[in-house]
Amino acid sequence: MNRTAPRPRTVSWRRLLGPGLITGASDDDPSGIATYSQVGAQFGFGLLWTMLFTFPLMAATQEISARIGRVTGRGLASNLREFAPAPLLYGVTALLVGANVINLGADLGAMGAALHLLIGGHAHLYTALLALLSVALLVFVPYSRYVRGLRWLTLALFTYVATVFVVRVPWSEALRATLLPHLSWNAASLQALVAVLGTTISPYLFFWQASQEVEDSRAEPGETRLRHRPDLAPAQFRRIRLDTLVGMGFSNLVAYFIILTAAVTLHASGQTHIATAAQAAQALRPVAGRLAFALFALGIVGTGLLAVPVLTGSAAFAVGEALRWPVGLARRPLEARGFYLVLGASALLGVGLNFTPVDPIRALVLAAVVNGVASAPVMAAMLLLASSRRVMGEFVLPHGLKVLGWIAALVMLTASVLMLATLGR
Repeated sequence: MNRTAPRPRTVSWRRLLGPGLITGASDDDPSGIATYSQVGAQFGFGLLWTMLFTFPLMAATQEISARIGRVTGRGLASNLREFAPAPLLYGVTALLVGANVINLGADLGAMGAALHLLIGGHAHLYTALLALLSVALLVFVPYSRYVRGLRWLTLALFTYVATVFVVRVPWSEALRATLLPHLSWNAASLQALVAVLGTTISPYLFFWQASQEVEDSRAEPGETRLRHRPDLAPAQFRRIRLDTLVGMGFSNLVAYFIILTAAVTLHASGQTHIATAAQAAQALRPVAGRLAFALFALGIVGTGLLAVPVLTGSAAFAVGEALRWPVGLARRPLEARGFYLVLGASALLGVGLNFTPVDPIRALVLAAVVNGVASAPVMAAMLLLASSRRVMGEFVLPHGLKVLGWIAALVMLTASVLMLATLGR
């Protein structure tokens, strides 16, 4: 009897690249774009090296959070609720939600301002409509379809890669600054370094990626927490590592190009202060031309549409898991009322900030301080969870990943101390 050998199962890029890619891309949100633009405008090529420096630390931290989610089948807040003191859980959750709301306000405001620059009209109206659109998609579009849409939205970040190629770049000078780190030990340089660290390594990214691993394990047929299916672990850990390395590499590459664009245009023309992402786009128009301006402004809208779900979703996952509510984007609104209520309220508060006299720059500084203060203890708690056999069973962290994780936590602790020490100078 002739038997046809079964065809090997092909794995599409959509199965390999998911939570890590979306998390990394969402890190380049409009408030992040403003930070990177300011760094490039103020220091030129001087801080390009930070994108190489932060990559392994960021990738290790996100891989640890993803492993916790996939192994335990629970998000970070749920694990903290079971294995950490209650004050730590509620304190971290409150800091996360506060920082996320401020980031949401800045991101939504920047998206509205970018649309205003592109097509005219009322910026505040666009801000409210974009928030409504984002929340409506999260609530009413099935999870599997929505995640596919988020994957495609990551392509919006290529606008920042394209922007570099419509301006003239002295590549030899840029590469030298990238590979040979230099830092001036003054308040301005230290604050910029801390801002970059706080933008690339933020607690909301940890919570989101862990929760998305849980969501994916529930949505995919035959998948479950790895403590129940250890035979799936080798393949899942390879996928998590690839997904995270690609996502964080993509994130830092785009950030690199944003700094580079601001350096060769704004810094070179003497414009050294940028307050918002929309202001960066507007400042590019007379310096680099209308095409560079349009690409930059379109990127703000695209990345904002990607970041808003991550910011609102991570807040909702953290609060819901901390309070033992049903959570998950795959659940219907009536099945997870509290989860969706937090999600919608976060977006509403973010929109509301744009209708107050709150200075967006001071708000972003505050968000950076909150993220910086929250990052180190959250990272330490993650490392303790991921190193515990009680939590992870046989899948405790490998030594190399544990060492990188603790280095990243130490760097963020140092950054938060520096931030507080230089604040107001």
